[in-house]
Amino acid sequence: MDRRKSLKSLFLGTVAGGLALHGCKPEAEVAQEESAIQGYSYNYGRTPKEKELIMELEEEVFFNEHEMETIAVLCALILPANDKFGSATDAGTPAFIEFMAKDIPEMQATLRGGLMWLDHKSNTEYNLEFKSAEEAQQKKLLDAIAFYDPEVPMNEHPLEIQFFSMMRNLTLTGYYTSKMGIEDLGYQGNMPNVWDGVPEDVLAQHGVAYDEEWIAKCVDQSKRGVIAEWDDNGNLLT
Repeated sequence: MDRRKSLKSLFLGTVAGGLALHGCKPEAEVAQEESAIQGYSYNYGRTPKEKELIMELEEEVFFNEHEMETIAVLCALILPANDKFGSATDAGTPAFIEFMAKDIPEMQATLRGGLMWLDHKSNTEYNLEFKSAEEAQQKKLLDAIAFYDPEVPMNEHPLEIQFFSMMRNLTLTGYYTSKMGIEDLGYQGNMPNVWDGVPEDVLAQHGVAYDEEWIAKCVDQSKRGVIAEWDDNGNLLT
């Protein structure tokens, strides 16, 4: 398994238990909410308070230019481009990390402290800022902080390890929730699974069987795209 596939598996495993479903509001109500906040340009639904908070956070600046350039280098090292998709940086992940740092202030000390540690370590080892070092030098520095004992609580690890773990998690989340990352995942939205009915051995255990006419209409995979119709008495027509 290559690096991108490994990171994809890591991301999917992390978010598998945390997905939430949100109900849809009538179009008129959504349109009314969006028109109430001028300048809001996202296509996904948010409550008015959430929209106002997003706009407020986007007006703020946390990382300076040097820090953002360093984050861009880091994101591309954590999830590099391949022959089909760009890097996490190409997908806009640095801007996502900037937003998250403002949205969750508890992250700020670890992120900023970690960036300072990287530059200090790189200056000590190579007399260069991290972003200006050669890729091999950058990877050598990161290899030293990329692994940790999972049995030890994260807050008991050194700052630099806490920093890289947080940065890696943010990079994966930012990438795989971007347009590019969703395409990389191959996500196509909610799709019906192929279903061949209850297995014969299970049916036999309960002494039941499918009606041939019914199963031809309901389990025939050639008719998966046909919308079922019923008569007024609830009988399946097609």
